[in-house]
Amino acid sequence: MKPTVTFTPERLEYLKLLSRRYPNVQSACTEIINLRAIQNLPKGTEHFLSDVHGEFEAFQHILNSASGVVRVKIDELLGSTVPRSDRDQLATLIYYPEEKLEEIERETEDMREWYRITFHRLIDLCCLVSSKYTRSKVRKAMPPEYAYIIDELIHTHYEKNEADKRDYYENIINTIIDLDRASNFLIQLCELIKRLAVDHLHLVGDIFDRGPGADVIMDSLMAYHSVDIQWGNHDILWMGAASGSRTLVATVLLNSLRYNNLETIETGYGISLRPLSVFADEFYRKCDVSRFEIKVAKEDEDKITDRDRLLCARMHKAISMILFKLEGQKIRRNPDFHMDDRLLLDKIDYENKTITIDGVVHPLLDADFPTVDPADPYALTPEEDVLINTLTRSFRHSEKLQRHVRFLYSKGSLYRIYNSNLLFHGCIPMHEDGALMHFSIGCDDLSGRAFLDYADRVARRAYYSKAGSPERQQGMDFLWWLWAGRNSPIFGRDRMTTFERRFIADESTHVETKNAYYHLYNDPTVCEGVLKEFGLEGPHCHIINGHVPVKSRKGESPVKGGGRLIVIDGGFCKAYQKTTGIAGYTLIYSSDYFRLVAHEPFVGRAAAIHKNYDIASTSQVFERLESRAMIRQTDIGQRLQGQIDELIDLVAAFRSGAIVESHKT
Repeated sequence: MKPTVTFTPERLEYLKLLSRRYPNVQSACTEIINLRAIQNLPKGTEHFLSDVHGEFEAFQHILNSASGVVRVKIDELLGSTVPRSDRDQLATLIYYPEEKLEEIERETEDMREWYRITFHRLIDLCCLVSSKYTRSKVRKAMPPEYAYIIDELIHTHYEKNEADKRDYYENIINTIIDLDRASNFLIQLCELIKRLAVDHLHLVGDIFDRGPGADVIMDSLMAYHSVDIQWGNHDILWMGAASGSRTLVATVLLNSLRYNNLETIETGYGISLRPLSVFADEFYRKCDVSRFEIKVAKEDEDKITDRDRLLCARMHKAISMILFKLEGQKIRRNPDFHMDDRLLLDKIDYENKTITIDGVVHPLLDADFPTVDPADPYALTPEEDVLINTLTRSFRHSEKLQRHVRFLYSKGSLYRIYNSNLLFHGCIPMHEDGALMHFSIGCDDLSGRAFLDYADRVARRAYYSKAGSPERQQGMDFLWWLWAGRNSPIFGRDRMTTFERRFIADESTHVETKNAYYHLYNDPTVCEGVLKEFGLEGPHCHIINGHVPVKSRKGESPVKGGGRLIVIDGGFCKAYQKTTGIAGYTLIYSSDYFRLVAHEPFVGRAAAIHKNYDIASTSQVFERLESRAMIRQTDIGQRLQGQIDELIDLVAAFRSGAIVESHKT
C-alpha cells in the first residue's frame, strides 16, 4: 500500500517543476544516492589571504603554492624517495610551469627521460590532491583537451605484476612525448594540481593600494575557480572612484602619487594623468610643494628624475587641495556623518598662517594655497572643477577598471559567513564597554550585523543606481564614509588626519585612535559575543580578520581572543614589513585543522623560478578538529541536504500518485 502523503498546493507545484528534471523514482533516487555520497567526502581546503595591496608577484606566489599546501603534498608523496633539490624543482615547476620548463629544457640533455619521470610524479600528485573530490568534479576541473587522458592516468592503478596496465599507462605517456605534446600536457597537469590543492579562496580585503599590480591581481582572481572577497577600505576606495565619486577619484590619485605608484592607474587601467600634470604645472609651479614630496622605494630611486619628482609633488599638492575641498562639501551635505570637526579649511587664519583645532592654535608648515579662496575655501575653482570632472570620466570609462569593479561587487561583500567562520576586513564598531556602536546614517539606529547589512546595500547603490539619481549620490557619499568616516566598520578609527600630517608639526594632531574593538578582541567573551551577533556558536567558529598588520617583531600574536579570532593581514605591502618584521600571515582550513602560516618577504619571481626559492614560511596548527570535517558539515553540505529533502518529497509524491512518473524512451 502506498503511504498517504499530502502536500500544500504550492509545494506540489514546486515538486511538479522538479519532476521535469527527475521524471521518475529511479532518477530521483539515483540523485539522492549521489548527493549523499558527496556529503560523506572530506571538506575541501580553504585558503585565506588578506591585504595584498597590489603586490602581485608575492600574491601570485602565495596563490600558486597555496601557502605551502602544494609543498606539503609533494613532501608527503615523495619526501622519503626523492632528494630535496628535486622536490624543490618540482614545486617550482608546479608554481611556474611555463617559465621553469623553458629553463629545464635548456639545461637537460635527455628530456624524454626527464618527462617520463616527471609525468609519473605529477600524476601521482594529481591522485593525491584529487582524493577529496568526486571523480565528476575532478573531471570538470581538467582541461577539456586532456580530460580523458588525465582521467585514465590518475585512475589506472597497477601492481608490479600487472604488466598489461603498466604497459597501457606507459604507452599513454610515450605517445604524448612522441607527438611533441609533452610540454603542453605538463603545463596542464601543473595547473590542475594547483586547482585541486585548494577548493575555495577567501580574500579578506585590500587588493588595492601601494603595490604596482592590483589590476594583475584582479585578473588572477577573475580567473580563479572559486573565490569570495570581503571589501577592504582600499577596495571601497576604488569601487567609489569607478562609480563616479569625485572625492574618491581624488583620494585614489593622492594615495598613488604619495607613494609613487601610478602604474596601476596609467598602465593597468589606461587612465591618463596628463590633465592633472598640466594643471599642476600651471597653478602650482611657483608654489611651495616641499611638504608633498613623493615616497620612492630605494630600488626605484634611480628610475625617477628630479624633474619628475618635482612634477609629482606639484600634482600631489594640487589633488590634495581638491580633495580637502570635496571632502568638506561632502561633510556639509551629510550632517548625519557627524564629521564637522573634519572641516578644517575654514579654520585657517590665512593671513597669520595658523589653524585652530579644538581651541588650540597651530602654525601651518605650509600656507601656500594658490587655489583656495579664504572667503569660500570649499569651493572648487572653475579649472579644478573641469579637471576633477575630466579625471572622473576617465575612471568611469576605463573598461578594465569597470570590469574589475563589477567583479568586486558580484563576488564581494562587507562580511561573509562561510562554514561557521565570520570573515570581514575591518572591525565591528564598539564602545569601550564592549557595547556595539549604533549608527543613524540614512538609517534608524542600527548596530552590528544589521548595520553591516544596511551598509552593504547602500554601497551597491553607488554603482548600480541610475547615474545622477539621489540614490547613486547617497551611495557614493556613503562609500566615502566607509573609507574615512568616524568608526566606519572598514576604517575603524575616529578620524583620518591626512590634513594634519601635511600641515601641522604637532604630532598629537596626527593621532588616529583605533576603535575599541582592536583591544577588546583579545577577550574571548567579546569575540564570542560578536560571533553570536552573526548567528555563530560552537567550538570551531572563528572571526577571520584583516586590516591591521600584526607586529610580530614585538611579539604580537595573530591569534586573539583565546583562539576565537585570527588576524591574517597578509603583510604583502613592503612598506609595512619594517614594522611587522615579517610579510604577514595566511590561513589554511583543511578537513583536519586550521593552520596559520607566517611568511618572510618574497625574494622575487626571477629568484623563485631560477633558484627554486620558495617564500620562507613557518606554520603552526593552532586548532585541530576532533574528527575529520566532512562536506555534510559545511554550508555546501547543508544545501545538498536541502536538495536531498526535496528529492525525498518528490519520491513520496511519485509513490503516492500525487505526481505521475514519466518513462520516456
